[in-house]
Amino acid sequence: MARGIGLLSLVVALVAAAYLMSAQLSQSPSRATASNDIKRAQQTADAVKLQQASFGLEQFHALNGTYAAASLGSFGVKLVRADATSYCIETPNEHLAGPNGTALPGPC
Repeated sequence: MARGIGLLSLVVALVAAAYLMSAQLSQSPSRATASNDIKRAQQTADAVKLQQASFGLEQFHALNGTYAAASLGSFGVKLVRADATSYCIETPNEHLAGPNGTALPGPC
């Protein structure tokens, strides 16, 4: 009798686990949705990098009176152009022309 109850509870637990796994798999996002989520996350990360680098350039400008010769090696962005009054920085997917610019798709 005790073996029967133990076996029955094991079968019930396995059926419940199988049901939960199948319900979870049926609700998983499609590849297209996952790809779009990854793309949005990358765009957000690029925008954050650009804003941080922009802040670093503004600090450099406040100390030196120019954007020229600034270094952005630790920000993960490329300084494409910098002169006394303006600059353009980019990631592989976006760019920011400053000062006071916003992140836009494409290169400088």
